[in-house]
Amino acid sequence: MNEARIHPGTRIGHVHLKVANIERALGFYRDLLGFEVTQRYGEDAAFLSAGGYHHHIGLNTWAGRNVPPAPRKAAGLFHLAILYPERRELAKALRALVDAEYPLDGASDHGVSEALYLRDPDDNGVELYWDRSKEEWPYDKNGGLAMVTEHLDLKGLLAELDS
Repeated sequence: MNEARIHPGTRIGHVHLKVANIERALGFYRDLLGFEVTQRYGEDAAFLSAGGYHHHIGLNTWAGRNVPPAPRKAAGLFHLAILYPERRELAKALRALVDAEYPLDGASDHGVSEALYLRDPDDNGVELYWDRSKEEWPYDKNGGLAMVTEHLDLKGLLAELDS
């Protein structure tokens, strides 16, 4: 069998989400998480980015305004993951969520990364995370990656902001 291999430099560039209300979604992605709006398409769509990229997140109401969220027990997007460049930036995101009293679904240390899990206003799963350096990743005795799901110390994460 000839396996096709994707180029190792390939990255996932953006996610486009169906939402019920653009302004409510912007309140989460722009106002709470801090993404910048790069373009609006009237009242039906908005594109957001970090650092001036054309867009990392697209939001649209093309399926209809004020429609209910997709059922959780159906095929579809489990969550989108937003990668922060360092632990301190993830701590800043956690501080913003705590200050806004925004609920978390969970928080995990995966050995390779630390992650916060929550839901956006349209019930889309969102993971906020940072990756440890590859040299710190856990491996089993055969050299295979040994990711885990352990408790993430949120107070310890917030302590990053004190240093």
